[in-house]
Amino acid sequence: MTRSLFRPLFFLLFLATAPAFAIETQIEKEVTQTLKKHILAEASWALKQAPVTVTASTCPRSAGTKHDFYSEGDYWWPDSLHPNGPYIQRDGMTNPENFVAHRLAMIRFSKIVGALASAYKLTHDKKYIKHAFQHINAWFVDPETRMNPSLLYAQAIKGRATGRGIGVIDTIHLMEVAQGIKVMEKDNAVDKSMLANVKQWFEEYISWLTTHQYGKEEMEAKNNHGTCWAMQVASFASLTGNQTMLDFCRNRYKTIFLPNQMGTDGSFPLELRRTKPYGYSLFNLDAMVMLCQILSDGDNDLWNYQTTDGKGIKKAIEYLYPFVEDKTKWPLKPDVMYWDNWPIAHPFLVFGANTFKNSAWLITWKRLDHNPKVEEVIRNLPIRNPIIWFLDAYFKN
Repeated sequence: MTRSLFRPLFFLLFLATAPAFAIETQIEKEVTQTLKKHILAEASWALKQAPVTVTASTCPRSAGTKHDFYSEGDYWWPDSLHPNGPYIQRDGMTNPENFVAHRLAMIRFSKIVGALASAYKLTHDKKYIKHAFQHINAWFVDPETRMNPSLLYAQAIKGRATGRGIGVIDTIHLMEVAQGIKVMEKDNAVDKSMLANVKQWFEEYISWLTTHQYGKEEMEAKNNHGTCWAMQVASFASLTGNQTMLDFCRNRYKTIFLPNQMGTDGSFPLELRRTKPYGYSLFNLDAMVMLCQILSDGDNDLWNYQTTDGKGIKKAIEYLYPFVEDKTKWPLKPDVMYWDNWPIAHPFLVFGANTFKNSAWLITWKRLDHNPKVEEVIRNLPIRNPIIWFLDAYFKN
């Protein structure tokens, strides 16, 4: 074989065997450069953190055990006319007295693993893996501290419900945990027995999400809750290699979400009817984009998929982007809460820019807040570490 023929064959062999993060798109390089200092600072913080799981705090109103995740409906308040009676709803108004310790612990867990996985991807330093898996073991494996792989007691309402299907949305913050594991799992520093137990936890949770009444109710939700059900199931199925569920989520995106949630102009009419239409529109678009990022591969291109009447993810980004670039153009009333805290550095901007090579979207993403501090904003931003989601980027672009 001549040297001129050997070189291209060697390059093809390299492509076939190289780690997924070996080849970067130009936009991924810019994203990494933008976030590198922040990532390393967050990872330095994360290395100092001890695991805190659901067993660290309990609520006397929970009907579950110390291993069961518990939260309370955000928009439910005491009835001033019946102080000891069931709570009443005030849509869009968060009750600060509700129990949120488990949710905050899960968000903290997500931030820790996301930061450590991102730092590992930048440096390949095994210290990030070893510390991340201390937290992962505590949440999913250790019998003293693990969380049960179900969500029976989430978004409870005093006097009305011990848990609800709507609570499934709380575990979107496990997405960056699952993706972080996926980034780190092939390193020889990972305990393969522990990894198998962790994947088993996610498989059991996928089973619960698809068979229990609460999971099925959330799957059928017509607004962002349905999108977020599919987004997290797709993320967990990607980690465990569950092709059946990956295909199921792809089908829901094509046949349910685009036709039923998106208007022909790219808006989300069901979100626009809420008391926080701006924030909910941003949130749902982020979820739609993450479905495209997770589920697109060499055989499935959700990014460019369109319905017969022209609905597709690019149109949704194009609809909302002008109101992100300049919020004063927003045509509806301001959200009843947190209006001043949006927009931030949304994942739809960075992944949309990467796929459609739109530099304006990336420039806007760069100037927005990458480290929000407001609890409600963080709760609605499960994707905080975009570089770990570029894992298979060169197969998709």
